[in-house]
Amino acid sequence: MFDGILMFLASLGGFFSFKVIFIVLWSTQLGIIVGMLPGLTATMGVALMTTLTYKMPADTAVLILMCMYIGAIYGGSRSAILLNIPGTPANAATSVDGHPLALQGKAGEAIGIATTGSFLGSIIGMFMLAFFTPILGNFALDFQSYEFFWLAIFGIIISGNLTAPKDPLKGWIAGFIGLFIAMIGMEGIHAHIRYSFGNVNLSGGIDLLPAMVGAFGMAEILNLMKSPRSVVINTPIKNVFPHPRQVLKYWKTILRSGVIGTFVGAIPGVGEDIAAWVSYDFAKRGSKEKKLFGKGSIEGLIASETGNNAAAAGAVIPVLSLAIPGSAPAAVLLAAMFIHGIRPGPLIMIESPEFVYKVVAMVFMATCAMMILGLSMVKSLVKVLQVPRTKLIPVIFTLCVMGSYALASRTFDVKVMIFFGILGYLMREMDYPVAPMILGIILGGILDKNLRRALVLSDGSFLPFVSRPICLVLIFLTIFAIIGRTVWFGKLKKQAFQMIFKKKEV
Repeated sequence: MFDGILMFLASLGGFFSFKVIFIVLWSTQLGIIVGMLPGLTATMGVALMTTLTYKMPADTAVLILMCMYIGAIYGGSRSAILLNIPGTPANAATSVDGHPLALQGKAGEAIGIATTGSFLGSIIGMFMLAFFTPILGNFALDFQSYEFFWLAIFGIIISGNLTAPKDPLKGWIAGFIGLFIAMIGMEGIHAHIRYSFGNVNLSGGIDLLPAMVGAFGMAEILNLMKSPRSVVINTPIKNVFPHPRQVLKYWKTILRSGVIGTFVGAIPGVGEDIAAWVSYDFAKRGSKEKKLFGKGSIEGLIASETGNNAAAAGAVIPVLSLAIPGSAPAAVLLAAMFIHGIRPGPLIMIESPEFVYKVVAMVFMATCAMMILGLSMVKSLVKVLQVPRTKLIPVIFTLCVMGSYALASRTFDVKVMIFFGILGYLMREMDYPVAPMILGIILGGILDKNLRRALVLSDGSFLPFVSRPICLVLIFLTIFAIIGRTVWFGKLKKQAFQMIFKKKEV
């Protein structure tokens, strides 16, 4: 641990220069603006920025993407409070209590509370990132191809469960569509071309970034064109600095939401929106002011904002230790690391442990910049919400096309982006979550390579897949995640609860 603290301080010291601080400020500010604008998500912002930074040095590019990520997750709270429209899905829970506060003339107070909650959540997530990444990385050294195969399956199932709460089957279908898409093109062991149907472009496979820019960027444009125009609340924003007593009053909620947000964020493919709702739900259950929830509760607002920003740091834990993303923006971050020659995964604590603490330092700097920028320039930034969509949509579409084309200078990638944009839009219209599909594209390569490598190692035997201790744990969790969502299991659980309570009453 002492070595980790030294590496963190060394990384932080290395970043202290006028040039780096300037980069941190503008990229965090850009992230806040992207997050503020309804229709522009953190994933889209990070994906577009990845295409614009891929020629930069690795550390600079990852720093910009990290600032964009944290800034965008926080920025969405502004539109959630002032428009009742979350800037990103992660801020949906924020609007439940943030907007009623704005309607009561407390917009400035709500923005200040949201900023403080985001800052504290991000700091809690940062500490847990620094603490758990080495532990998980060392534990993952015991993982072999058998375990990685089951981990990929578990990631798809749990992602489908949590992103499609009404019908998890839709989430699982989306995830397995992603796995199939990942099988297109040349496989990584014997260079055999699959599912290309003679198309030269398809033989190289579907690149992750154009697919993500399409699924999250182009689909957002189509959704933005369909949605009605929002109206900004015309309320005076006075003091945005919250009173310390007002924040300290909810220290238990902040701490609990930070821990919940980080752990939920670390689950592959789940993301910040689920973390915010889970944190909000726990805060409501444990609150002494339950009646205020939904009507302008400070505790509800601070819980959701603490949870979603803690999840942003939490989502980076599996990225660094397992090379598996915890959320959609983290998936882009993972792709960006590979583009820049960084190899996250179980070996990172052996090959380049200093990079882990560089990322921790980046999270710290982005969080501080978010706090400073979030409590200043409030009135001027509100004007960003009034930008007409007739000017905004063409700019976003141009960036989507430029970003997709710039990666490999191929018009094929632009076609891929448009295809996934239309596909992502149709999936949303039919209540199919997009995140499991993108996670499937990422995990498809891991699943395919490790399945075939494991079969080579075991001479074609499936016995090691179901006999190794970690495999058994992952199989149990996967089966439980599936069975736990069935109707008969729900009835069984209900009957069990009723029997327990009846016994207590007797």
